[in-house]
Amino acid sequence: MPPPLSITVYSDVICPWCYVGKRRLEAAMQEPGMPAPIHLAWRPFELNPDMPPEGVERKVYRERKFGKARSAEIDARMLTTGREVGIKFAFERMLRTPNTQLAHRLIWEADRQGRQEAVVERLFHGYFEQGLDIGRMDVLADIAAEAGLAADGTRQALADPASLAAVRNLEQQGYAMGIQGVPFFILLAKYGISGAQPAEFWREALPKIAAEAAQPQAS
Repeated sequence: MPPPLSITVYSDVICPWCYVGKRRLEAAMQEPGMPAPIHLAWRPFELNPDMPPEGVERKVYRERKFGKARSAEIDARMLTTGREVGIKFAFERMLRTPNTQLAHRLIWEADRQGRQEAVVERLFHGYFEQGLDIGRMDVLADIAAEAGLAADGTRQALADPASLAAVRNLEQQGYAMGIQGVPFFILLAKYGISGAQPAEFWREALPKIAAEAAQPQAS
């Protein structure tokens, strides 16, 4: 079996387009003729790095940022987009816009335990489709347990400054590459793809990139 085609994904778990982008990429990955295996490595990008630790009431946050009418319009469009990829956005259940730093620390720990994809999926689903406050430590601990993480590692990641330093370092690497928005995908350490690209884009791009990855490197 060939080595996995690795895709590094910078994202934030409160970014609806990151969730949509994930679903579109996954749809392409399921198509016949796609390279296998493909490994997704999730990296942090906080959309609101200055968010208070306890978060902000979503209605207040959204109206400050977009205005009431514009906020409602954005959510309505997102509902339609979500349905196209099987996401049931439950904006009416989302009471708070959380600080996502702890969630990124959990994602970092999940990578160490080989369970990153399960945790990222559960965070997206929990926030966008169940209205969970993923800024709360107890909620994150439950998500970690459901995703199969070892409890000791979870507790350490959510409390130990080492995980915070690791997440900040990864985030700085993204800034240094010039990443200004998410989702942002990096392939073969040289191709940067911005935005929630349609499945058709990935169906065309992935086989070409996998073929390039399989070529022997010139010495």
